[in-house]
Amino acid sequence: MTNSMTGYGRDQITIENNTINVEIKSINHRFLDVVLKLPRSLLFLEEKIKRIIAKTFHRGRIEVFISIEGTGFVSRTLTTDWALLDEYMNELKQAKERYQLSGDIPIAMLTALPEIITIHEKEQQPHELIGHVLKSTERAVLKVFEMRKEEGAFLAKDLTDRIKTVQNMVLLIEERRAQVISEYRARILERLHEHLENYQEKIEDHRIYQEISLLAEKGDITEEITRLRSHTELFKETMHQAEAIGRKLDFIVQEMHREINTIGSKSSDSQIGEWTVNLKTILEKIKEQVQNIE
Repeated sequence: MTNSMTGYGRDQITIENNTINVEIKSINHRFLDVVLKLPRSLLFLEEKIKRIIAKTFHRGRIEVFISIEGTGFVSRTLTTDWALLDEYMNELKQAKERYQLSGDIPIAMLTALPEIITIHEKEQQPHELIGHVLKSTERAVLKVFEMRKEEGAFLAKDLTDRIKTVQNMVLLIEERRAQVISEYRARILERLHEHLENYQEKIEDHRIYQEISLLAEKGDITEEITRLRSHTELFKETMHQAEAIGRKLDFIVQEMHREINTIGSKSSDSQIGEWTVNLKTILEKIKEQVQNIE
């Protein structure tokens, strides 16, 4: 099954006047890389969320953003240090008397005094919070999965078309190969005849043809064509496998590239040379697309 590594999913739940938003974004990555950005009150769910992600995805950078709109399951209380405030007041009264200051001490000044009023926060975790957040995460994961699957279908269509083009060009090279060998032998014979006429030498016919065969074999690309055809068939078969296939497809493309390079270096035929250049261009496009597959 061909799945893309790019996708997005979002889900939202409301618990006790708090709205929890779950957003998941998936992008390309060589391995599975899960990045969580959670509010402090939900950090205890980090490992559970990672396990949910790992059940569904095998490759890609998965970014999970969870935010809370509302009180955030945190209760706040104020505590006043009355003893310290008494000391502040005594010091302020003494300052007024000592410097003959007039006027009242404003309330705003008292609240600005350090360590007089302390805010205490207490996190609350409703019993149903765990289940709701995890279910919301699962729904967002499913949306990401469906988007990756949908984009994967487009990738599969594109790759299938490109591989078909590769196979057609390999057939052309195979057909051209026999003609190239025949033309190569004819050129060698022509040069040998010229050489024999110039030097008036005679060489037994079977030795001549033996040498011609050896020279022709050096430029023979039969094995490379056979392996290249095998690689294209394996590529097509792999695309229908159920597990993650991105790395395997990437390896097959590398092997195809190796065979095409060898064909280009062994063959001196200009037409085959042109086809190998075109094949390399197609393979580069295939390699780019394979990088997007899980």
